[in-house]
Amino acid sequence: MNRELVYQTLFATVSGAAGFATASRRLRHWSDVSAAEQPALFQVQKGESARREAGLPPRWTLSVDLFVYARAADDLSPPTAVLNPVLDAIEAALAPDPVTNLQTLGGRVGHCWIAGKVETDEGVLGGQAVAIVPIEILVP
Repeated sequence: MNRELVYQTLFATVSGAAGFATASRRLRHWSDVSAAEQPALFQVQKGESARREAGLPPRWTLSVDLFVYARAADDLSPPTAVLNPVLDAIEAALAPDPVTNLQTLGGRVGHCWIAGKVETDEGVLGGQAVAIVPIEILVP
């Protein structure tokens, strides 16, 4: 397994999904990302786990969080009106192949998908919306 290549490929896939003004693999807090730098995407490696069975090579599961920041265009618009299309674009970029039902990141992994609850804060007390999208990558 080439971890760096897997993480680079995931980043290239999701960062090209929407018109991100900022995309990085180095997390910044939303208060440090100006309105002009949004929508923004940050990819963070969260953890790795190996599953072993006797006589077989390990099967790795890599866990990643995508932090997505979006700011409302004005004081009257909901910030989720900017956030929701970005989340849709990320989901579409990670859609599985219709024949195999797998997203292999160009053949580099066994499968990559959004896994679990997407945490969102729609910015009800201001114009800033945040989403954390959990990703799992299965590497045979």
